[in-house]
Order: sequence, then C-alpha cells, then structure tokens
Amino acid sequence: MVRKIVKLGDEVLRKQSKPMQKFDLRLWLLLRDMAETMYKAEGVGLAAPQVGILRRVVVIDIGEGLVELVNPEIIAVEGEQAGPEGCLSVPGRQGYVVRPNKVTVRAQDRNGKHFELTGEGFMARALCHEIDHLDGVIYVDKMDHEIFADDEDEEE
Repeated sequence: MVRKIVKLGDEVLRKQSKPMQKFDLRLWLLLRDMAETMYKAEGVGLAAPQVGILRRVVVIDIGEGLVELVNPEIIAVEGEQAGPEGCLSVPGRQGYVVRPNKVTVRAQDRNGKHFELTGEGFMARALCHEIDHLDGVIYVDKMDHEIFADDEDEEE
C-alpha cells in the first residue's frame, strides 16, 4: 500500500525514531509499503519517519536492487564527497551537501539477522541521508547552499 509522504514542517520529521524490537508481520508490511511508496514517488530512499512512523527502518534502491535496513547505524566513514541532494519530504528543492564517500552500516534484516553493508559514492550518500532521518535530521540542516532548478518558462 502506498502511504502518504510527510512533508517538511511536520514535527514527526524532527523526532528521534525508536529501534524495532519485533520482527513480525507488521514490520514486513511496513517494509513493503515503504518500498511501494518510494518507487511510486520515484525516490531512491525512504525512512519510516517520512511515512509518519517513528521507527528505525529504511529502504533504499539506487538502481541496484532494494536494500532494507532495520535499526541501522553507521559504524565507519571514509573520505568526503560533495554534491546535490533532494528529499521526498522536501519536494521541488535541492541542496549541496558534503557527505562521507564511503560508509559502513550495521543493521538487521526483516528477520532480525544482523549484517554489515558498505556503500560508496551515491550509495554512501543515500545511506547517510536516510539514517539522518531516523535522528530527526533533514538534508537542509546540513546543506552548504540551496541549488535552484532552471525555470524553463523564465524569459531571458
């Protein structure tokens, strides 16, 4: 089921999410709904607070297949990259954000099994962005400056 995406200004986006304790049908349905919502909105990632659920759950797909992360935490970072970021909760805007170039995350899968995932480049950016949501942080808090899209209707 596609869920409504919470927009910037809603206080739920600024709250700390709680860890998942139960790995049951409710979690599986949340993961399914989050993936459907992300794909419908043509996003590359979605965190549970973005659909109004204050739990530490993230889905990401940068074009290499769906990744589900339950209770993720960043355990190592390396390097630095800077580039544009957007967010499904902040439609129509982009900002220039500095992130690590490589991150390693420890998380659990939908069954509660622990695993580690290392992402570089765009995947590292997506991991950092979505995990920030779980702590009430939005990319606009970290952006160096806002990027304005070209207005095709603008007269020269």
